[in-house]
Amino acid sequence: MADRVTNLIINMLRPMLSGMFKGTIAEQRARMDRSARFFRLPADVKTRRVAADGVAAEWIESPGAGEGVLLYLHGGAYALGSVSSHREMIARLVKASGCNALAINYRLAPEAPYPAALEDSLKAYAWLLAGEQDPARIIVAGDSAGGGLAIATLLALRDEGKPLPAGAVCFSPWLDLTASGDSVTRNAGVDPVLTARVLREYAALYAGSHSTSEPLISPLFADLTGLPPLYLQAGSHEILLDDAARFYRKAQQAGVDTRLDVWDGMFHVFQLIPMLPQSKAALKSVGEFVTSVFSGKTG
Repeated sequence: MADRVTNLIINMLRPMLSGMFKGTIAEQRARMDRSARFFRLPADVKTRRVAADGVAAEWIESPGAGEGVLLYLHGGAYALGSVSSHREMIARLVKASGCNALAINYRLAPEAPYPAALEDSLKAYAWLLAGEQDPARIIVAGDSAGGGLAIATLLALRDEGKPLPAGAVCFSPWLDLTASGDSVTRNAGVDPVLTARVLREYAALYAGSHSTSEPLISPLFADLTGLPPLYLQAGSHEILLDDAARFYRKAQQAGVDTRLDVWDGMFHVFQLIPMLPQSKAALKSVGEFVTSVFSGKTG
């Protein structure tokens, strides 16, 4: 169970977390971006904007980083979020992993439904390769919708016969847009962020004219063979817990080197909150995973 200090922090955050999906899409986007003002970047982390083959992006860099690159895909139910809302967490991830990050502002629903976000992710990845970045030194990472998008990116690259990155890291990934996991109802009373209504509403916005069960929309239903090493993190109190748990089992059955850590008492993408000790420990574990992937010692 989470300790008393952690529970105090969570209770303080609960009004903000539960209000994330209230109001119009424009109001929700503005609220999510404003939330970033409470957190400062590490002093030695620098940012610079770039266009990755037309995709708005930002390099988030630390002088101590090595040659590896994180291609980071933010969360926000495919309709919200941005590099701005996730910049501070990505900066901490840069420090923990020893990799600089290319974070992208992929196009959002409902203005740009599927496959726009996936197209932008694939463009950014191809842009990295065109810049002579070694795919064996790239990790695709993301949270929530961005975690699902990270897996969809791997699937699309595999299906197109393109070079795959070294691995992927997913925080609370949204992998089943049909909302069929038991935890959608089992954890409804303890998840401070998401509801079944939110999942179904935003899944419809993203899928548009497509079925939410299509594999590149809901990677849980894809053939997972041939994917690189994967590291998933989830919280025991989130309704998307079974997305990660079922995907983990299916990936293992497909012979994919997969790790899943479930953090007791934690909520959806708790890694965004820097003052939580669990957040620091979770990013440290990501750093260990990245080191093992780059050294070929996963498994």
